Amino acid sequence: MHEELREDYYALVHRLSESSRLGGIMGILHWDQEVIMPAGAAESRAQQIGSLAGVLHEKTTHPEMGRLLDRLCQSEENGFNTFEWCNIREAHREFHMATRVSKTLVTELAELSSRAHQIWVKARSENRFSDFAPVLKQLVDLKIKWAGCVFPDMEAYDANIDVYERGSTQKDITPIFDKLKAELIPLIKAIQESDYKPETSFLSGQFPVEKQEALGRKISEEMGFLFDQGRMDVSVHPFCGGSHPTDVRITTRYRTDNFVESLYAVIHETGHGLYEQGRMQDGRDLPVSEALTMAVHESQSLFWERMIAQGKPFCTRYLPLLAETFSHNFKDVTPARFYEAVNVSGPSLIRVEADEVTYPMHVILRYELEKGLFDGSIQVEHLPDLWNAKMKEYLGVEPPTDTLGVLQDTHWSGGAFGYFPSYTLGAIYASQFYQALIRAKPDIEKQIERGNLTPIREWLGTQVHQQGRLLSVPDLVKQVTGENLNPDNFLDYLKNKYRQIYRLN
Repeated sequence: MHEELREDYYALVHRLSESSRLGGIMGILHWDQEVIMPAGAAESRAQQIGSLAGVLHEKTTHPEMGRLLDRLCQSEENGFNTFEWCNIREAHREFHMATRVSKTLVTELAELSSRAHQIWVKARSENRFSDFAPVLKQLVDLKIKWAGCVFPDMEAYDANIDVYERGSTQKDITPIFDKLKAELIPLIKAIQESDYKPETSFLSGQFPVEKQEALGRKISEEMGFLFDQGRMDVSVHPFCGGSHPTDVRITTRYRTDNFVESLYAVIHETGHGLYEQGRMQDGRDLPVSEALTMAVHESQSLFWERMIAQGKPFCTRYLPLLAETFSHNFKDVTPARFYEAVNVSGPSLIRVEADEVTYPMHVILRYELEKGLFDGSIQVEHLPDLWNAKMKEYLGVEPPTDTLGVLQDTHWSGGAFGYFPSYTLGAIYASQFYQALIRAKPDIEKQIERGNLTPIREWLGTQVHQQGRLLSVPDLVKQVTGENLNPDNFLDYLKNKYRQIYRLN
């Protein structure tokens, strides 16, 4: 390789690393906004985030970045290895996306998203969708404008999906979601009509927050989360953020009358956190080491939450710890009863509290509404009524307030349209990954019963976390599971598990 080309690559790495570190600062600002920022700082924070987004945009679109990438990409005999070429390819994509958008639009979107978050928090607490509707309409309009700049040949909603699920479009997602809808609605109905109802009274009571915190932290540590390179706090909406694999921030929320919601939120966010902490050791400030897509990220959190923590071996292992922590509730509870109780299925109003059978319907509802917002067939002011109608059709429940309906999620306030499909695509990947784990380690359920969770983390580390962006999603899934994205695997898993729990034929 020519020395000049090698120097160009090092210059690119320097620029990418600097942008990554500034992005890390942005991550901490977002975390702070959600966790500890005083409410009165909302306007100044919006301006800070807008300014930093502008600086990052300038760095990403700097003419020298374009010149470097042109020389690196046009060299026919470049001699770059897979790791290096991945950085060049990712930087090239990012550059071309960024140069198609003006700094003004970038700053406007960042500021509006930050401001909209505060408006949403207030509207949600006061059950006033009408207060949120104008800024939501502005966000949709700006995201359509953004899509026209970045991906002029794509439908606006596909362009927004591509940010989270590169390469996926409505043409890929809609048939999968239609299949899930067709098969899950009857399963949900059969579960509701079953004469057998798992006993759950021991999950009700008073659970002191400090005991919940200690329990969540212990299980998170046993899963492998490194608290010297991460922390756990409280936020309105549980999430995983931070600035770097050595600074991963996870959050949960607590209710004194329900410890299950908090505990499983901790397990879920720990799954995300392990992905971030488990990234490849080299190039941690470079695109090559970053998580692949949001669905792959979500597959990791759902793998731990659903496949592992809601499985029989995990329930058997951790029941004694729960009985020790909440002795009044768990005196005579068996592992089988606990397993059934944490896998109770039934329609609920809140997505983040939904079980794994009903959860996909919450996602499909949001996906269909977003499609309508972006193709113009749905107006923002009609969202509450459409939301409630779809909830009734898909889950048989109707939200009594917008706080419990259309205002419940933070995503739209941040302009994160196209994000929701990732949750259910992630659930499908998780079920496929779990089958692959069982094939690779046939004794894994016995290991879980013994409290040995290390083999799971290590297997996910080598198979997924350390792969970074070296492979496309289809190639990664094929490499790990031997097949493509397969909703049948997920549906079989749900049907087998819940027909057994609910004594269905």
